[in-house]
Amino acid sequence: MIHIDGSQGEGGGQILRTSLALSAILKKPFEITGIRAHRKPPGLKPQHLAGVKAVAEMTQATVKGAALKSQTLQFTPGDLRGGSYVFDVAEETSSAGSITLLLQTVYPPLLFSPTGAKLILKGGTHVEWSPSFDYFQEIFLPATARMGAAAVFHINTWGWYPVGGGVVGGEIKPIKKLKSLQLTSRGRLKRLKASLILSNLPLSILERQRQRLQEKFGMLNLEPEIETHQVPSPGRGCAIFLLAEFEGGRAGFSSLGARGKPAERMVDEVYEAFKDYDETEGCIDAHLADQLLLFMALAEGVSSFTTSHLTQHLFTNVEVIQKFLPVRFEIQKEDRKYGRVTVTGVGFEF
Repeated sequence: MIHIDGSQGEGGGQILRTSLALSAILKKPFEITGIRAHRKPPGLKPQHLAGVKAVAEMTQATVKGAALKSQTLQFTPGDLRGGSYVFDVAEETSSAGSITLLLQTVYPPLLFSPTGAKLILKGGTHVEWSPSFDYFQEIFLPATARMGAAAVFHINTWGWYPVGGGVVGGEIKPIKKLKSLQLTSRGRLKRLKASLILSNLPLSILERQRQRLQEKFGMLNLEPEIETHQVPSPGRGCAIFLLAEFEGGRAGFSSLGARGKPAERMVDEVYEAFKDYDETEGCIDAHLADQLLLFMALAEGVSSFTTSHLTQHLFTNVEVIQKFLPVRFEIQKEDRKYGRVTVTGVGFEF
């Protein structure tokens, strides 16, 4: 039984997600204590409990402690199965819990399942403190595709906080092993695209954001493509997603609307995030960096990337992965912000 301290490092839900994914793939049982110890409130929230139940269903696992607010969990997986699954973050209690965080949990194991999987996921598609669905689709999936992963996802209904009600469908093809990945030089900026997304709110918001985007990025002598989308949802909400496509990779930046938050401030947030990234030489953004570590650890050969920021999330994920795998990480801080990460993967083969 592998013992995981959920309070280590940044002490968030990523520790649990990584543990569940690797436990399912490697068929190794684990026990975690202090789940989300650094969060308020600590313990399992609906999206984390949905991840536990989903992986338990996929592996016919024996589980102890799978309850809302639980800070301790024992998980003993059986054989990993593909197939058709429906996972609902709001099954236990009404919630706009994140679909993308649930996908971070189930996507890696299902890649290595015998038959792959078809999925329907229900919950929040655009909620705070988690990747937006746009980021998952435009940044995360293309990066794993470089490693040989084959998956397609589409959004049917957008789910905003606090109502939720989003629906995402997708299919994951089975693979035998992952290829190594090199994302070390971003190269020239090829494309900058801003998607302005809105549900059940005044259309004037989109025009105000368009004007602000042109004004802010004009200061950098950049003219982003701007797309506007009115999308179906049971709730109200708006989001901005900025895709920066370079010769050597992609980066993404998001902002969500909130009651009392000016539409212009959303533009300012993605502008500042892009500017902060662009001032470094890192190839990928900080969010993608910690998400790719698990895939690189399982891949064959040596993988490496440079990232705009070395975060506590990244260092914590390294510690968790090393509990499950004899993998070697080398992390070099290049300057006050960005760094280089090299991973010698184990070459796991299903």
